[in-house]
Amino acid sequence: MTTATAGGTGAVPPADKRPDGGPKPVRTRRSVTGTRRVFAAAFLLPALVLLGALVVYPIVYSVYRSFLDQPGTGFAGIDNYTSLFTDDTIRTAVGNNLIWIVLAPTVSTVLGLIFAVLTERIRWGTAFKLIVFMPMAISMLAAGIIFRLVYDQAPERGVANAVAVGVHDTFAESSGFPKAHPLPVHPLKAGGGGSFVTKEPVRAGTPVQLPLVGVAPAKMPGDAEPAKTATAADGKITGTAWLDFTKGGGGKPNVVDPKEFGLKGIKVEAVKDGKVVASATAGADGVFTLPASADGAELRLPATNFREPYNGVDWLGPSLVTPGIIGSYVWMWAGFAMVLIAAGLAGLPRELLEAARVDGANEWQVFRRITVPMLAPVLAVVLVTLMINVLKIFDLVFIIAPGSTQDDANVLALQLYRSSFGTDADLGVGSAIAVLLLLLVIPVMLFNVRRIRKEGRR
Repeated sequence: MTTATAGGTGAVPPADKRPDGGPKPVRTRRSVTGTRRVFAAAFLLPALVLLGALVVYPIVYSVYRSFLDQPGTGFAGIDNYTSLFTDDTIRTAVGNNLIWIVLAPTVSTVLGLIFAVLTERIRWGTAFKLIVFMPMAISMLAAGIIFRLVYDQAPERGVANAVAVGVHDTFAESSGFPKAHPLPVHPLKAGGGGSFVTKEPVRAGTPVQLPLVGVAPAKMPGDAEPAKTATAADGKITGTAWLDFTKGGGGKPNVVDPKEFGLKGIKVEAVKDGKVVASATAGADGVFTLPASADGAELRLPATNFREPYNGVDWLGPSLVTPGIIGSYVWMWAGFAMVLIAAGLAGLPRELLEAARVDGANEWQVFRRITVPMLAPVLAVVLVTLMINVLKIFDLVFIIAPGSTQDDANVLALQLYRSSFGTDADLGVGSAIAVLLLLLVIPVMLFNVRRIRKEGRR
């Protein structure tokens, strides 16, 4: 086929020949950036070497080592993998990891979404975001130390139990004398259920003595006064409830000594035929008075006077240690979720939201049917990132869980450490745990890669 050329008629030379008929020179193919492949490979070689040394080789060697016995000299087959599902400690770690994967990313993402939406509507939203995000600035180790103190059992040190005790004592009266009890020589005996009753019925006009011991002087009410012997009153029952203990010694049983203090606030009940006919509360000096209806009754110190004080919740006990540690993780990572979701919210087309409101949708409908679906890609990123992060959780569990409940809070990353180091280390089992963690991460990574590719096609 011939065509006319700009200079006249004639055949167009083939693509591989020059106009004069000679062959065209062969050009070296270059990359998009104009760099020859050999130079590109040279620049990538150090990164590939590091990738192979730091990623590929450890993975391959871990898989290989997982099939060897504890010394690493003999082939163990799948025994190490079998132990992952037969050893109680490792099974607990697997179960706890499942709890972590379900709860921690979900709660963190939901809280991040709520914070991100609400901070758009308040004046000090930026300051609030800064406060919520601030825990991300500290390390897992520091967060573990903080929450180890927060969950301390003693209310005077642990913030969580200080709040729990404060709320409990607001609605339930606390006991003032939990360790108090009478001596055998005292005119009191056990009345059942933790109460104490007089050995003999009381009579009007005869003062009653209700001595107790077992209260440390430092635990006495601060406004307690030296005890006084009650004076007789016609037609009434009077008496004294006091701590029958003289600091430094020298006191006599059943005698109100000058250095002994009244049991202020202790409750006294008069009981006849199993029914309470009168009650009174001792004053600062321990003196109390009952009406004439108490004549001939037994006096009872009810068990409420001696109930052990509420000491809070055992946050780091076997049943609550894992949820407690998850709470510390959420405290750290809810800010991360909030920042990413807030960035996604800033990119939403406002005209769609306003159009929905104009059409009569309320705020909940706008949030559920428009905001959340449009934020789905961002929420997926947050969830996947936190899932991968949770599978590696180690620091918080190792620091927060005390030794007595560390087995109950065990996770795979911590078990990997415990199996691989120490006097009875078994690197075969440790390598099997590492391979299991890798297998758990792969589906999450594949989901993330597919999602990124799908987003790239849009």
